[in-house]
Amino acid sequence: MASRMIWKGAISFGLVHVPVQLYPATRTVKPSFRMLDKHSMDPIGYRQVNKRTGKEVPREDIVRGYEYDKERYVVLTDEEIRAANPDSTQTVDILTFVDSDAVSFLYLDTPYYLMPERKGEKVYALLREALKATGKIGIALVVMHGRQHLGALIPVGPLLALDTLRWKDELRALAKLPLPEADAKKAGVTARELDMAKKLINDMSGAWKPEDYHDTFRDDILTLVEKKIRADKTQEISDIEAPARRRSADVVDLSELLRRSLGRRKDGTSTDESAGPDSSDTPKKPPLRKATVSPARKRTTRSAPKPAKKSVPRKRHAA
Repeated sequence: MASRMIWKGAISFGLVHVPVQLYPATRTVKPSFRMLDKHSMDPIGYRQVNKRTGKEVPREDIVRGYEYDKERYVVLTDEEIRAANPDSTQTVDILTFVDSDAVSFLYLDTPYYLMPERKGEKVYALLREALKATGKIGIALVVMHGRQHLGALIPVGPLLALDTLRWKDELRALAKLPLPEADAKKAGVTARELDMAKKLINDMSGAWKPEDYHDTFRDDILTLVEKKIRADKTQEISDIEAPARRRSADVVDLSELLRRSLGRRKDGTSTDESAGPDSSDTPKKPPLRKATVSPARKRTTRSAPKPAKKSVPRKRHAA
């Protein structure tokens, strides 16, 4: 399905105007469920009802109201909203430029693509390349869907993207949360544990490749749907084999968990270089040293089998 243009306007910075068209940058790919009548399998539609009377209200009788006092409203039409500030509803008005890493991920909301109009391709390219060269992004105001948004104008390859941002007061204040101990030492973290954690992060680091990740929950739902279609079932299947749940680590000692994690490669196998002496206090598990581990024991320990495999004795996972 082709992307639908939301509005046509311009990016404005200084005295420069860049004519653009705004398009959504996201699409919905999650499982799409419909509400059904379980007796007849008829779809249940979305009803717009009067919350006081419970009666359905026709779309043509629904208006936009601003609540200026409790249960007291002023009705505003779309035309009145546009007329109140016509420039802001058609302009991405850049207020300032900041370093590209200055905006926290917490503020990011919804991305959009800004496509240049033919007559504005040169100035569009100029702004895009200037942002890349300076390492800056634009902080702008824009009105969409009857609301003003703060936004970040970001160069993305050949395009300019507009990512709407949350307002400062939309984020919960940290003071209202049960904050953890800020001092790592007071929280009980040792220098050795911190070094191992940093090494683990470095070992697990790699290039960001979004194509390497996908929605496995959606895959499982689609597999279930296909199974029900093949079985000609419309309601439920009772013989679904539930996947094995991930077992939580049996070892409570943080140093031991880090040491074991460092002994695993990204593909799940172990690596000899990081398998050092065991400093854990767990008496039920012998130290993983070459001098004390038999070949069979060594292979079992270093292959890091998944807990769900029946070939691995359960007692070897005991703390």
